[in-house]
Amino acid sequence: MKVILLEELRGKGGEGDVIDVARGFANNYLLPQHIAILATKGNLKQLEQRRKNIAKREEVRIGNANDLKSKLDGQVITIAAKVGDEGQLFGSVTAQMIADAIKEQKEVEVDRRRIEIRKAVKTTGEHEIDIDLYRDIKATVKLNVVDVEAPAEAPEVAVAEEIEAEQAAESEAEQTADAE
Repeated sequence: MKVILLEELRGKGGEGDVIDVARGFANNYLLPQHIAILATKGNLKQLEQRRKNIAKREEVRIGNANDLKSKLDGQVITIAAKVGDEGQLFGSVTAQMIADAIKEQKEVEVDRRRIEIRKAVKTTGEHEIDIDLYRDIKATVKLNVVDVEAPAEAPEVAVAEEIEAEQAAESEAEQTADAE
């Protein structure tokens, strides 16, 4: 059965595309949800008249997706979770948790259904997550999972201690050089 899509249907096509789908899929899902209309002669003529408007909306969507990609691509998102022994999480990090963290940390709204988690996130550390922004436009973010109970300043404290140790070693080296 041929239908005309009224909005993007993931994996099938975008607004204005004429696609062939199973009769049951069209009758039970696409048509009642107003995602598509039947591809009749009258509807196809209307589609031709609307092509310019559809193209303009498509350009806006692609522009918005590219802007979002530039904001998100390569960014680090940190999520604190309860961690058991050996860095294993109690449960796993969900797409909703990631979407909430992106909204909170980067002030960007991302639909949880667009977040692609390749493998369940069940350990602490860094994980790469893909976000399908629009059709072929994807952003990759680094997800840093940390322990809720670990002190937040731990990395800064470790760096400060390392710097102090280096300074102490340098001063000792200078003192031994002066003594000789």
